[in-house]
Amino acid sequence: MAKNKYIESPEILWQFFLDYKKSVKDFPKLVQDYVGKDANMVYREKERPLTDKGFFNYCRREVGCVKQYFDNPDNRYSEYITICRVIKDEIDEDQIEGGMTNIFNPSITQRLQGLVDKKEVTDIKPQKLVIKVKRNEDN
Repeated sequence: MAKNKYIESPEILWQFFLDYKKSVKDFPKLVQDYVGKDANMVYREKERPLTDKGFFNYCRREVGCVKQYFDNPDNRYSEYITICRVIKDEIDEDQIEGGMTNIFNPSITQRLQGLVDKKEVTDIKPQKLVIKVKRNEDN
């Protein structure tokens, strides 16, 4: 007996993403801060980034696990490939733009997106070349 899908169509998955996005952007995090010379404590609102893990957790609470729709094991979720790519692109865009405008921590954004500059440094030490010459005593 085949297991029914939690989400019956790509359009419904897209609606779940729009609901997740609204829940994230409409409810910022409150961050404790201290301002002024007397260091008065205040709470500031900080925008929350969209994340794939956040979306997966949101769906898990609402309908069930949806990670398999993105992983597409044995091509069982092929009809969802396009919408999953669009959702991933929306999440990436939010993180990159947020990092580039310092809404989110740029270093964390770079790591999440795999945008960290990588330099390969090789320490080359000169080596002494030793040549052994065997003399032919017979000549």
